[in-house]
Amino acid sequence: MRAVYMLLAIGSAAPAIAAPDVLKATMTGASEVPGPGADKGTGTAKINLNAEAGQVCYTLKTKGTDTPTMAHIHKGAVGVAGPPVVPLDAPGKGTSKGCVSADAGVISAILAAPSDYYVNVHSAAFPKGAVRGQLGK
Repeated sequence: MRAVYMLLAIGSAAPAIAAPDVLKATMTGASEVPGPGADKGTGTAKINLNAEAGQVCYTLKTKGTDTPTMAHIHKGAVGVAGPPVVPLDAPGKGTSKGCVSADAGVISAILAAPSDYYVNVHSAAFPKGAVRGQLGK
Protein backbone atom coordinates (compact mmCIF):
# COMPACT_ATOMS: atom_id res chain seq x y z
CA MET A 1 0.00 0.00 0.00
CA ARG A 2 2.84 2.35 0.85
CA ALA A 3 4.31 1.74 -2.63
CA VAL A 4 1.03 2.83 -4.25
CA TYR A 5 1.08 6.11 -2.30
CA MET A 6 4.70 6.67 -3.30
CA LEU A 7 3.85 6.13 -6.97
CA LEU A 8 0.91 8.52 -6.72
CA ALA A 9 3.10 11.15 -5.07
CA ILE A 10 5.79 10.80 -7.71
CA GLY A 11 3.28 10.86 -10.58
CA SER A 12 1.60 14.01 -9.31
CA ALA A 13 4.91 15.87 -9.03
CA ALA A 14 5.19 16.34 -12.81
CA PRO A 15 5.17 20.00 -13.83
CA ALA A 16 1.91 21.25 -15.27
CA ILE A 17 1.87 23.40 -18.38
CA ALA A 18 -0.28 26.47 -17.90
CA ALA A 19 -3.46 26.67 -19.93
CA PRO A 20 -3.53 29.55 -22.42
CA ASP A 21 -5.32 32.77 -21.53
CA VAL A 22 -8.03 33.77 -24.01
CA LEU A 23 -8.55 37.36 -25.19
CA LYS A 24 -11.03 38.63 -27.76
CA ALA A 25 -11.51 41.68 -29.97
CA THR A 26 -14.40 42.99 -32.03
CA MET A 27 -12.98 44.85 -35.04
CA THR A 28 -14.54 47.68 -37.05
CA GLY A 29 -13.35 50.09 -39.69
CA ALA A 30 -14.52 52.99 -37.52
CA SER A 31 -12.00 51.97 -34.83
CA GLU A 32 -9.02 52.47 -37.16
CA VAL A 33 -6.47 55.10 -36.11
CA PRO A 34 -5.61 57.00 -38.17
CA GLY A 35 -8.79 56.45 -40.13
CA PRO A 36 -10.56 55.90 -42.23
CA GLY A 37 -10.83 52.14 -42.17
CA ALA A 38 -13.23 50.09 -44.27
CA ASP A 39 -16.70 51.67 -43.87
CA LYS A 40 -18.51 48.33 -43.72
CA GLY A 41 -15.58 46.35 -42.39
CA THR A 42 -16.07 44.18 -39.32
CA GLY A 43 -14.33 41.27 -37.73
CA THR A 44 -13.56 39.24 -34.67
CA ALA A 45 -10.37 37.93 -33.13
CA LYS A 46 -9.91 35.18 -30.58
CA ILE A 47 -6.39 35.11 -29.21
CA ASN A 48 -4.98 32.31 -27.00
CA LEU A 49 -1.80 33.44 -25.25
CA ASN A 50 0.59 31.10 -23.46
CA ALA A 51 3.62 32.94 -22.03
CA GLU A 52 5.15 29.74 -20.64
CA ALA A 53 5.15 28.13 -24.09
CA GLY A 54 5.95 31.41 -25.91
CA GLN A 55 2.97 30.83 -28.18
CA VAL A 56 0.08 32.87 -29.54
CA CYS A 57 -2.74 30.98 -31.26
CA TYR A 58 -5.52 32.87 -33.00
CA THR A 59 -8.63 32.84 -35.12
CA LEU A 60 -9.40 35.96 -37.17
CA LYS A 61 -12.61 36.55 -39.11
CA THR A 62 -13.36 39.60 -41.26
CA LYS A 63 -15.98 40.76 -43.73
CA GLY A 64 -16.84 43.95 -45.57
CA THR A 65 -13.25 44.69 -46.62
CA ASP A 66 -11.18 44.07 -49.71
CA THR A 67 -8.85 41.06 -49.43
CA PRO A 68 -6.77 41.33 -46.24
CA THR A 69 -3.01 41.40 -46.79
CA MET A 70 -1.57 41.56 -43.25
CA ALA A 71 -2.65 41.18 -39.64
CA HIS A 72 -0.92 41.89 -36.33
CA ILE A 73 -1.33 42.48 -32.64
CA HIS A 74 -0.18 46.06 -32.04
CA LYS A 75 0.73 47.92 -28.85
CA GLY A 76 -1.58 50.93 -28.48
CA ALA A 77 -4.47 52.04 -26.32
CA VAL A 78 -7.83 53.13 -27.76
CA GLY A 79 -7.26 56.00 -30.20
CA VAL A 80 -3.50 55.40 -30.44
CA ALA A 81 -1.68 53.82 -33.40
CA GLY A 82 1.21 51.70 -32.22
CA PRO A 83 3.84 49.29 -33.49
CA PRO A 84 3.09 45.66 -34.32
CA VAL A 85 4.32 43.23 -31.65
CA VAL A 86 2.98 39.86 -32.90
CA PRO A 87 2.50 39.06 -36.61
CA LEU A 88 -0.56 37.00 -37.58
CA ASP A 89 -1.64 35.52 -40.92
CA ALA A 90 -4.12 37.72 -42.77
CA PRO A 91 -7.64 36.29 -43.14
CA GLY A 92 -7.30 36.23 -46.93
CA LYS A 93 -10.64 34.52 -47.58
CA GLY A 94 -12.33 35.91 -44.49
CA THR A 95 -10.81 33.58 -41.89
CA SER A 96 -7.32 32.73 -40.69
CA LYS A 97 -6.16 30.44 -37.89
CA GLY A 98 -2.77 29.54 -36.63
CA CYS A 99 -0.14 29.68 -33.94
CA VAL A 100 3.03 31.77 -33.86
CA SER A 101 5.96 31.97 -31.50
CA ALA A 102 6.27 35.18 -29.52
CA ASP A 103 8.52 36.53 -26.80
CA ALA A 104 7.27 35.52 -23.35
CA GLY A 105 7.79 39.10 -22.13
CA VAL A 106 5.54 40.46 -24.88
CA ILE A 107 2.87 37.86 -24.09
CA SER A 108 3.06 38.67 -20.36
CA ALA A 109 2.72 42.41 -21.12
CA ILE A 110 -0.37 41.76 -23.26
CA LEU A 111 -1.91 39.64 -20.50
CA ALA A 112 -1.15 42.29 -17.86
CA ALA A 113 -2.88 45.09 -19.80
CA PRO A 114 -4.89 43.68 -22.73
CA SER A 115 -6.69 46.95 -23.48
CA ASP A 116 -3.29 48.51 -24.28
CA TYR A 117 -3.11 46.21 -27.34
CA TYR A 118 -5.23 45.79 -30.44
CA VAL A 119 -5.68 43.48 -33.42
CA ASN A 120 -5.37 45.17 -36.80
CA VAL A 121 -6.10 43.74 -40.25
CA HIS A 122 -4.67 45.57 -43.29
CA SER A 123 -5.68 45.44 -46.96
CA ALA A 124 -4.50 46.96 -50.25
CA ALA A 125 -7.20 49.65 -50.09
CA PHE A 126 -6.43 50.30 -46.40
CA PRO A 127 -2.67 49.72 -45.94
CA LYS A 128 -2.69 51.40 -42.50
CA GLY A 129 -5.61 49.22 -41.43
CA ALA A 130 -9.02 48.13 -42.65
CA VAL A 131 -10.42 47.00 -39.26
CA ARG A 132 -9.21 47.26 -35.68
CA GLY A 133 -10.33 46.06 -32.26
CA GLN A 134 -8.90 46.42 -28.76
CA LEU A 135 -8.12 43.23 -26.90
CA GLY A 136 -10.17 42.31 -23.84
CA LYS A 137 -11.30 39.31 -21.84
